[in-house]
Amino acid sequence: MKTLYILRHAKAGPEGREGDAERPLMKRGRKAAAAIGEYLAGLAPAPTLVLCSTSLRTRETLDEILPALDREPQLLFEDALYLAGASRLLDRVQRLPEQAGSVLLIGHNPGLHQLAASLASEAGGLAESFPTAALAVLRVAGHWSALRPHEATLIDFKTPKLLSRDPDFESD
Repeated sequence: MKTLYILRHAKAGPEGREGDAERPLMKRGRKAAAAIGEYLAGLAPAPTLVLCSTSLRTRETLDEILPALDREPQLLFEDALYLAGASRLLDRVQRLPEQAGSVLLIGHNPGLHQLAASLASEAGGLAESFPTAALAVLRVAGHWSALRPHEATLIDFKTPKLLSRDPDFESD
């Protein structure tokens, strides 16, 4: 059994002169990412591999999560994950090495939401929305290369709002 953690980047600021890819996290985004990191640290198995978009907001989300993990996973930063659609993301997941038993994918909507909803045999809370710093936990039976829509089991879906009563964690 394999585990796929799908995480949308935390709340970022507006696009500036640098462009969309260079949008940094807002203060509340950093808090949300740290909260999700603490939650992720309590899950098993811990991610052994992280696939992360190269955008600044995804890298900063990862930076907030890593301190909570007991061991640092292998990190892969890939340009092709930036604003990737669900089919591109599924293709990338299908090319994961089989020895990677638990993988954290950090990227962007709408692709991540569509991927998580399409993989889950029952969408649960995924059908409604996938706000910033949302984490979907999916169990995958078999090989990554054989993964198809509706063949994973949604184990958990958490947002910072579900983990805290802090109004800064309101969904968006």
